[in-house]
Amino acid sequence: MPASASNYNTVPLRKGEVVGIAELGATNDPGSELVTYCLGSGLAIIVFDQAKKIGGLLHALLPDSSVDPVKALISPSLFVDTGIPALLQAIARLGASRAGLILKLAGGAQFLDEKTIFNIGERNCQAAKKLLAQEGFTPQCMDIGGKYSRNLRLEISTGRVTIQSPGSPACFI
Repeated sequence: MPASASNYNTVPLRKGEVVGIAELGATNDPGSELVTYCLGSGLAIIVFDQAKKIGGLLHALLPDSSVDPVKALISPSLFVDTGIPALLQAIARLGASRAGLILKLAGGAQFLDEKTIFNIGERNCQAAKKLLAQEGFTPQCMDIGGKYSRNLRLEISTGRVTIQSPGSPACFI
């Protein structure tokens, strides 16, 4: 006897918006997710307003825009110091309350620069922590450093951040 559609439990599919390297995304759609891949030395800054279900994700590549101010004007998400203000503005435009924000950091690995000549990952983390402190924020959770890449997913309905690294089980921050 063939199975009918009513024999299956279905779960609504989530809409995943991919945030690429040197990009940011923000949404107030509780049925969506913000996703980024290949977090190496780059840093993901996640902001979430739990009460209003508004989330944002920045995948910044470099810590300091002073190395190329013209590029920072064109693509502020490339840099931590220009990307964080752009991210905070994006979620504010969606109605997020600054007082209710939860912030999380992930990435900042050190795996392509084994002699730590450039220390991009560590410098990204330091730049983010410093700028966030100046803005009055302390990250609630962090999964930073190490020598491995990460893929990250922010669920807007819950604020849960899932991180997957090669050869490791998923973790949540």
